Amino acid sequence: MLILLPPSETKRDGGAGSPLALDRLSFPELHPVRREVVGALVELSADREASVKALKLGPKQAGEVERNRSLPTAPTMRALERYTGVLYDALEASSLSDAEWQAAAESVAVQSALFGLVGAADPIPAYRLSFDSKLSTKRGAASLKKRWAAAGAAALAERDDLLLDLRSEGYAALAPLPDREGAHYVRVLARGDDGQVRALNHFNKQAKGLLTRAIVEAGASFGSTDHLLEWAEEEGYELRPAADGSRDLLLVVPEVRGVPGRLMAALRA
Repeated sequence: MLILLPPSETKRDGGAGSPLALDRLSFPELHPVRREVVGALVELSADREASVKALKLGPKQAGEVERNRSLPTAPTMRALERYTGVLYDALEASSLSDAEWQAAAESVAVQSALFGLVGAADPIPAYRLSFDSKLSTKRGAASLKKRWAAAGAAALAERDDLLLDLRSEGYAALAPLPDREGAHYVRVLARGDDGQVRALNHFNKQAKGLLTRAIVEAGASFGSTDHLLEWAEEEGYELRPAADGSRDLLLVVPEVRGVPGRLMAALRA
């Protein structure tokens, strides 16, 4: 199976790995687009004013331009450790065992605006680029969606295993899921005290991080949707198909107010 995660705007600095080498990244069919987009971002970083405008940076984010300028020589670290924020704090990759890291490396990918799909253990540097940023390349100015969508979709279409899409809509558009059995977009909902189910906003990312962590701990070896749903039921997760005829799966958690950490228990209530 393959779990697809969104990246985060925030990245951890530093790293102990050697500088970026595209041939060390997963999904080698994406290398042509990667080279083009990375080159365009490094070129853009030479112009601070243009970078701030293109990347929609605030006054306190000017340091992000230097990050991009240093891309060719910056140290790397594994993707799941590079990204920070609510989802990745919940996933807590730094505490994964060696066996769990192996499962994550084989079964988790992050949708980067800069590198496209990257494996959980792929070595990447810190950078700043969002799905809605605009870059000019040799092919001219075009949105990242136009640059990535065809190549990303083709990469996913080659797979015949279970696909679980936890990406936000903007990042999912960079590599659309194939329209087939076993390819699911996951929506997170909350069940209130009144029994009504509604969108879960504040803790949406945390729920996705916790679910990913649980699947990795379980070995991420689910060969079918039915197998995944059976596991979820046994573990106490409310994960079920949507009733609207789509291929979506719904992760429903009890509505949580106050302490975010309570969601861990709420997921398995």
